[in-house]
Amino acid sequence: MLAIYGPLQLILGIVYFVMIAHIIMSWLINFQVLNLHQPMVMHIWQGLNRLLEPMYEPIRRILPDTRPMDLAPLVALIIVISLRTYILPVIFGFA
Repeated sequence: MLAIYGPLQLILGIVYFVMIAHIIMSWLINFQVLNLHQPMVMHIWQGLNRLLEPMYEPIRRILPDTRPMDLAPLVALIIVISLRTYILPVIFGFA
């Protein structure tokens, strides 16, 4: 069981930090600290969007439209945290 639990925890940990980086970067872009006209910033932003959009899109279909604020990253982050902290340990008997 540990052979499955360990990699799942690792994957969820990586997803967690990528999501945190995406959220922080979106704040910095919205507050005009980062400029999307800079090539490196644009490449990082596009890469993070390509990684996370498949996770956000099903959540956006379920949530109501809150146009200026996108709640999909928050909901996805809560799901990842609850999976990593509460659900997986109970499923694998580590709680």
